Amino acid sequence: MGFLEPKPTPYDPLSWVKLPLEQRGRMACEAWSTDGYGTPPAVFLFYLAKMGLYVGVWLLFCGLSPALGGAGEVGRWWLHPVAFQKAIVWSMLFEVLGLGCGSGPLTGRYLPPVGGFLYFLRPGTTKLPLWPGAPLVGGVQRGWLDVGLYAALVAVSLGALLSPAPGAAHWAALGVLVPALGALDRTLFLAARAEHYWVTILCFLVARDWVAGAMAVQLGLWFWAGFSKLNHHFPTVVCVMTSNGPLTRLVPWLRRAVYRDHPRDLRPSMLATALAHGGTALEMGVPIAFLLTPLGSRPEAAIVLMLLLHGYILSNVPMGVPLEWNVMVAYGGFALFWAHPEVSLRHLGATPFAGFLLLMLVGLPLLGNVVPRWVSFLLSMRYYAGNWASSVWLFRGDSYRKLERLTTSNRWVYDQLAPFYDRATAVGLVGKVMAFRLMHLHGRALPVLVPRAVERLDEYEWMDGEIIAGLALGWNFGEGHLHQEDLLAALQQQCNFEEGELRCIFLESQPIQRPSLAYRIVDARAGQLASGELSIQELRSRQPWAAPAGEGS
Repeated sequence: MGFLEPKPTPYDPLSWVKLPLEQRGRMACEAWSTDGYGTPPAVFLFYLAKMGLYVGVWLLFCGLSPALGGAGEVGRWWLHPVAFQKAIVWSMLFEVLGLGCGSGPLTGRYLPPVGGFLYFLRPGTTKLPLWPGAPLVGGVQRGWLDVGLYAALVAVSLGALLSPAPGAAHWAALGVLVPALGALDRTLFLAARAEHYWVTILCFLVARDWVAGAMAVQLGLWFWAGFSKLNHHFPTVVCVMTSNGPLTRLVPWLRRAVYRDHPRDLRPSMLATALAHGGTALEMGVPIAFLLTPLGSRPEAAIVLMLLLHGYILSNVPMGVPLEWNVMVAYGGFALFWAHPEVSLRHLGATPFAGFLLLMLVGLPLLGNVVPRWVSFLLSMRYYAGNWASSVWLFRGDSYRKLERLTTSNRWVYDQLAPFYDRATAVGLVGKVMAFRLMHLHGRALPVLVPRAVERLDEYEWMDGEIIAGLALGWNFGEGHLHQEDLLAALQQQCNFEEGELRCIFLESQPIQRPSLAYRIVDARAGQLASGELSIQELRSRQPWAAPAGEGS
């Protein structure tokens, strides 16, 4: 394995792609369990450099504020309120530019490694309006209004960052622009990580005590992220992440130990389940520890727990790469709770804005857990729980070439990989995405559903919906609702697939109160072909690649 070369698959990818689904799935899953995605070392250095860029540019912006100082004095001013405010604005700008979550090779984005501004500043690119078909704002292709508002968001963000002390004018403009852009293209609202950064910016503008408001946002992020992992999905996340982490390459026995009987039984072992429960307890324990810290005291225990949590996540470099976001959340723990131990949530008072925070930080996440089809997993704060909406897109023959009719900055994934690797290596890499999906609990539905969607899988190109969203929308970060019926309709309007050329399998998250997950099988032209629910308990009983007797291909 060279510096730029991925770990080769233990099978010939060009022969593998012709095999029945069960054989393909088993071989890919066994390869993932041993080598993960097979990521080249250079890719991890790319993400490390990107985090350095993120922190370095923040230091430069802070250096423009007389109340702060240069990088050489960062130890004196890094917890100053203006430094935190600039960190929030810079983090949001970093994300909407496409530089943060969903960037680079670990999200199926190779050349160029970002989408974001390459799409959002370009008329004609595909978008998902909040009100499809509505006059002026309901089109599925970006117009000059979209581009203008996005450019305004970038300009106002830069204005706040270049200002010695950002103020109400900046916060008000950002507070309006983010939801306005979300109405035009809900992709942008999610890409801005609005559940965190936009709500915090509103705290700067409206809250009686903005520090208390920002604290409430952070506590909500931690609590619901932990709460969402109270399911049977998260142990499979631990398995997938452990097999893919850069540091676990040094301890191959650990990669084997998270499975019941590697490689014959790739369901989570007792160790993986224990790690999952421990991680859930840690994530929920962080906000509890902060809340239990006596007013006026430094939250030392909570800070240690927080660093353990985010350090573990960062060290695993999870797919989707929410790296800078984890850095920001950890920094927020210091800038809010450590720097202001005298502030509590009671300082928000019984104000209308406190009611808004209650809606955003309690009502919306609760609704998203009970009726996940209504609420993005990001707005529900169900981060990396494994219980996600997802999709698989099946293109017959070379019908995927119709996607070239779209206005995009990214090409078909194999075309992106062609300058770097031969065809076999590229097929091996993309095939690992199939393993990534199958090895999560929801992915075990696919051996049942793929044969219901198409008769002969060997006639179709399998592509995960995340890769399609990245190509078509310019942003992808695990939000399965971005690559379901709305995107299919937008692409059909522009690409005109014939019946049978494109079949999609759409999976919904499991509601917290139901022991099943819903699915839909949809043809791009003919519409919905089938729908139903699958038992979570039954999925737990099977290997990632296996269908029940009488099902499968």
